[in-house]
Amino acid sequence: MQNDEIKQLLSQPPGETLAFALESTPLDRWVETLAAFANGSGGVLLVGLNKTGQLKQGLADPEAAFDKAVEAALACDPALIIPLPRLVKIDQAVLLLVEVPAGLPHVYQAGQHYPIRRGAENITLSSRALRRLMLARGQTDFERMVAVGAQLDDLDWQRVEQYVSSVPGFRPDSIETALLKRACLASDVAGNVQPTQAGLLLFGRDPNQFHPGAEILVVRYTGLQMSDSFVREDIRGPLPDQIRRAEAFVIANIERSFQLEGLTRSERPAIPLDAVREIIVNAVAHRAYDIAGDSIRIFIFADRLECYSPGRLPGHITVDNILEERFSRNPAIVQVLSDLGFIERLGYGIDRIVRRMVEEGLPLPRFEEMDAGFKVTLFRQPRQWQPAHGAADHSIRAWLEQGLNERQITAMNFVMDHGRIANSDFSSLCPDVSSETLRRDLANLVERDLLLRVGEKRATYYILK
Repeated sequence: MQNDEIKQLLSQPPGETLAFALESTPLDRWVETLAAFANGSGGVLLVGLNKTGQLKQGLADPEAAFDKAVEAALACDPALIIPLPRLVKIDQAVLLLVEVPAGLPHVYQAGQHYPIRRGAENITLSSRALRRLMLARGQTDFERMVAVGAQLDDLDWQRVEQYVSSVPGFRPDSIETALLKRACLASDVAGNVQPTQAGLLLFGRDPNQFHPGAEILVVRYTGLQMSDSFVREDIRGPLPDQIRRAEAFVIANIERSFQLEGLTRSERPAIPLDAVREIIVNAVAHRAYDIAGDSIRIFIFADRLECYSPGRLPGHITVDNILEERFSRNPAIVQVLSDLGFIERLGYGIDRIVRRMVEEGLPLPRFEEMDAGFKVTLFRQPRQWQPAHGAADHSIRAWLEQGLNERQITAMNFVMDHGRIANSDFSSLCPDVSSETLRRDLANLVERDLLLRVGEKRATYYILK
């Protein structure tokens, strides 16, 4: 973070990702704020200002403040692994910047409680919110828990037999052993066997008896917004059936275009169906099933398809790193869906969704983390990728072959349309991505001889090479 960015922080009020403190603020308050950032979306603590962010003389003893920040990070439970605090000079005043990155893997305790930021305050997580956060970060495995009151008869054993017989590695095993290996059954110390949450969701006779919210709501609207004119289906049952029925609904309700190629008539869906299928499978595989009052929602509009899945992104996954990183909230469910051919175990499909949309000349998917869930939007209007200022016609496929990521492709298309791109333009195109990541993307395009950098510092912009 550069000094001009820090000055921008000084002009902002404290909030969920920004807090101010005096060096005399008690250590336990520093610990609480750092843990609250870590349990949320990260944040920055600036030391040497009053609570409203007013800059006076800065730090009286910078070294002591630095040591105190390190002590505060280590006092969290577990200890926070964060970048070293930084001493920065702003208007002749020395401040301490303590940055807590987003996407940390644990749930952090400060003293006797688990804090999180709400607005400009640290609050204690309720037991329910704490449980959800632990589930989201993989510290409690909901799918492996035994479902209260569930019996073996609650499983559809014919469905189980079909599954076990289709997996070559299970052939020497009994059906019960196979389900134990896949965490669909659990055995207690006395040897009693019961279905787990995953077992009921995948193979239950009536999964919604135990999970009323484990369903997919699919709706087709005629226009661009929700209206009274729609087609709707509420899809329940075992998860594999939900995937098949949701996919069938989309296939039946998505718009198509037709064209003649010689004497052959071909049709083309408005959105690639394999990308839609990946969206559905990912939503089913990775939603937070402990959230009982919500369902997966798929809305088809005239210009887009939206898929909302309950539960924020799990573990260390963020919108910024979703294409590169992997973390499964429900590894047992993912494994069974992989056995059944729905999902590739080592690649969860987000990168394939982006690739298919780009290959079809469609806008990039939009990924959004909401307050209690995650939404993916697939747009159907194709962009007109026309080169600007006489530049050579670089196809999207060529950029993919060169290994450009989706942000870089967005930047290249902006240059094609407008002749140039500045850092501010790129930030507007990718508002949820850090400035450092965007800077590296543009620098890489310069290294590849695709763009030429013009100007210095704030006057910098990029044009086609």
